[in-house]
Amino acid sequence: MSRNGAGRAFIGSFTSAGGHGVTVATVDRETGGLTVLGATDAVPDPSYLAPGPGSTVLYAVSETETGAVAALDITGDVPQPLGEMRPVGGNGPTHLALADGHLITANYGSGSVTALPVRGDGTLGAAASVLQHEGNGPHTDRQRTPHAHQVLPDPSGNWVLSVDLGTDSVRVCALDPAAGTLRLHGETALRPGTGPRHLAFHPAGGHAYVLNELEPTVTVCRWDAAAGVLEPLGESAVIPDDVVDDAEAVVYPSEVVVSHDGRFLWAANRGHDSIAVLALDETGEKASLVATVGCGGHWPRDLALDPTGQWLYAANERSGNVSWFAVDAATGVPHHAGSLTAPAASCVVFG
Repeated sequence: MSRNGAGRAFIGSFTSAGGHGVTVATVDRETGGLTVLGATDAVPDPSYLAPGPGSTVLYAVSETETGAVAALDITGDVPQPLGEMRPVGGNGPTHLALADGHLITANYGSGSVTALPVRGDGTLGAAASVLQHEGNGPHTDRQRTPHAHQVLPDPSGNWVLSVDLGTDSVRVCALDPAAGTLRLHGETALRPGTGPRHLAFHPAGGHAYVLNELEPTVTVCRWDAAAGVLEPLGESAVIPDDVVDDAEAVVYPSEVVVSHDGRFLWAANRGHDSIAVLALDETGEKASLVATVGCGGHWPRDLALDPTGQWLYAANERSGNVSWFAVDAATGVPHHAGSLTAPAASCVVFG
């Protein structure tokens, strides 16, 4: 929380495209509005962020060819480097998450996942392990090699899942907290050519929703936490039929978010520049597209739901802004409420 009691948001952006790096903003819980406090460009291309426990540390990938990750002290209005940046042993890290005393990164360029120990003071140790993905897919321009795009722990905390766009699959790994090693437990194959990018879990924990980038669909899966098994059940469109049938339409879905009550799912669609609203049935096994609304900009790279569940935020990379929307609790439809200039915005997280 900021000193005035308001919530805080952190915006990542591409410094190589004119972004400010990591921006800190207050969040007005009544209006959803963002007010910038400060920013730092100490980390090159911090495209994705992850708050640490206690609201004092923020972690950022450096999505560069060499690939690194950084810890930032966020006790003030301007983030400050905390310890040294650490190489991840892979290139183009696009996502990161905390799991069992470690920071895990998904390295898109090299198609690997890295685990780094988090010390007691929040600083990072050297990479403890790098798990290399193997395989490819039918899209020769995007799937010649693995491309790990997201990594996150499951709700039980027993598994780490990595979503790979290049291999059309989701890997389930076990993390040894003592050694920091990742062991492949299983791999779930999705429909070839879909290009899975990100997934989100249902709040009840028994289902996961994998958003595909190369085809505008979301794959509904059953998740068995006891066995560590992800089972695909079916796919649902995240754009209307007339757009699906338009051969010239450019649509690259980017992020998926599930409402706190498990009734709705939202997906960001780059190109179509929309936010898709899907209704989930009581079982969590069926997702139906009910609406799409404009994202408030161009090329929405990220979506984020604030801790109250009342406000949805879109980081619009190419228009250089973050838009916020009031969520209709009855229908799930977001209504545009405001926007903040944020050049080359890539993600929004809360802490």
